[in-house]
Amino acid sequence: MNLNRVGCQLRDLREIDRPIKLPDDVLLNIVERMSTLDAIRTCIISKETLKLLTMLSQIIIVIGTTELLRINGVVADVTSMILRTRAPQIPIRNLKLKFILRGDDHLKIGRSVALAMVTQEIDVAEFEILTNKGSYDCTRADLLFFATQFKAFIGECPDAFGGLTRLHLQNLRFGESDIPNILITCKRLESLHFFLCDAGPRSVLSVEHARLIELDITHGYFSTVELKYLPKLQRMSYNNWHYAKNPLVLGFVPQLSELGLANAYVNTDRTIRISQLLINGSLIRSMYLDFRSGKIWVQPECQKLLAPVLGNLRLVNLDNLPEECDIAWTLFFLEAAPSLEELCIIVWDHKCHIDSRQSYSKKTDLKWEPSTADFKHKNLAKLTIHGFESNDSFTRYVTHVMKAAVNIRVVSLHDKKVCKHCTGKFSHVKVRPSSYPQTDEEKDLLSRKITGSLVATSHAVIQFRPSCYYSPPVMEIL
Repeated sequence: MNLNRVGCQLRDLREIDRPIKLPDDVLLNIVERMSTLDAIRTCIISKETLKLLTMLSQIIIVIGTTELLRINGVVADVTSMILRTRAPQIPIRNLKLKFILRGDDHLKIGRSVALAMVTQEIDVAEFEILTNKGSYDCTRADLLFFATQFKAFIGECPDAFGGLTRLHLQNLRFGESDIPNILITCKRLESLHFFLCDAGPRSVLSVEHARLIELDITHGYFSTVELKYLPKLQRMSYNNWHYAKNPLVLGFVPQLSELGLANAYVNTDRTIRISQLLINGSLIRSMYLDFRSGKIWVQPECQKLLAPVLGNLRLVNLDNLPEECDIAWTLFFLEAAPSLEELCIIVWDHKCHIDSRQSYSKKTDLKWEPSTADFKHKNLAKLTIHGFESNDSFTRYVTHVMKAAVNIRVVSLHDKKVCKHCTGKFSHVKVRPSSYPQTDEEKDLLSRKITGSLVATSHAVIQFRPSCYYSPPVMEIL
């Protein structure tokens, strides 16, 4: 939708009067299901429906970055108009705004939201704040400038930030005390996302907040992120840290149940020990580790060390393991997590993820031996492998899991993923041929090979799936 056209239509409203023969509550129900900009376009067709704009309980203005670059000022004007003219006795269930730190646009949005925070009830409020320069083009000076600009913004509109429940920030390099001060100001905050935000190289981020439920950090030159006091935190993810030491230190996080870590390259032989990482995270139920087709940076550990921290683990997803790495090491999760219900492994040399600094020699082929030959697991119900090959390494692995997991029901074996971007950009790079079974006869033969050594008849269904075509998401980063 063209917001300039909306502005013209609003100015010419007196010339528009198309009668609509529907009750207000029905019309309001219809427009509430639309995006806010579509709701505006709908309501301006009649004087009767224009009043519906003052009754909206959901205000969502989120448009693509390219369009936002062009009409960021119009977004600010429309936001201000809606919030100034709506009926204050009607609570706002959901306020979600995406805008750029540019000129006075963000201040206009902030002031109108601050007024609404003081005069109206707002259940959920979210800012997604972009900068006027692309993340991958930002210099150190740019990061410092944008952070200064943001600090002035939050200082000018503390009531707006005080009522936020979700905040997305990018391309900001703060001073040492700035992020703690932001968290103090955003006292209602439940979800915080940082992209390329930090307090300088090798800075330590200590996070304390009484209400934060979700924290997501991508890039940023923190040496460590300390989750110091977060009594309600449930979900944490940290992607692409830059230093060799443990990326996280868990303090008081009694509700943390989902943890995601992703990294393509760690320039050291050091590995992360989960027994140390999760020393205060024994309630973790879901763990996602993405190796970005690079080095395996997790150290397999024995059951004795891991059992105290993995006792509640239900789901493990190990993504983008390098293709030449034997996946037998992943069995240490099965042995150490008695409540595990689902294990998903994706083996893939995804070229989009491989750092130019990496060499295949730096990818670690980890060795691990089970602590007991007759180990049994009673809760695993599903094993999924993407990038499965018809070789002894994979077939032995699946057989081993089916022997150990006495109640397993589904074994889902997929061909390797195919990335359309990789296929075009890296067409000159030789791709390892797949030995995935193609015909029904090959699949049946492989199934019998896997189950042939099982002492008892397994109730598990072995499923063969075709390759999954993957298109990299378009990052909404200027």
